[in-house]
Formats: sequence, structure tokens, C-alpha cells
Amino acid sequence: MITGRYRVTVTTDGQPLLQGWWAVEAVARRKVASWIGEHGSRPGARVTLVDEETGTVLTEWPDPR
Repeated sequence: MITGRYRVTVTTDGQPLLQGWWAVEAVARRKVASWIGEHGSRPGARVTLVDEETGTVLTEWPDPR
């Protein structure tokens, strides 16, 4: 069972590597920073934070712009 409103996903070259769900946005944002540090050097790494309640992407790394 998945609990938590905020989902953090790490992908490498478009393939899922890790996912986690947290109830508190601030905690999820800290996990984003942590996972960037741990996995950001992998080829094609991308980390996203999504509000599962609204479907809104709250942050992406690297910035897609």
C-alpha cells in the first residue's frame, strides 16, 4: 500500500530507479536533495517531485528549461 501525498521518483535514461511517497512536502523536498546527491551523477538521471493529490510536478532536476 502506498501512503503519502508527495511522490519522489529517480529515473536514469527514462527507466525508474527509485520511488518514495511522503505525507509532508518539506520531507519529500529533503529527499529530492538527498537523492540528487546520491544518484545525480548517474547517466541520464532525473529526479521529480509530484503532488499526487493534484498531479502537479512540484520540482524536477535537472531543470527541464
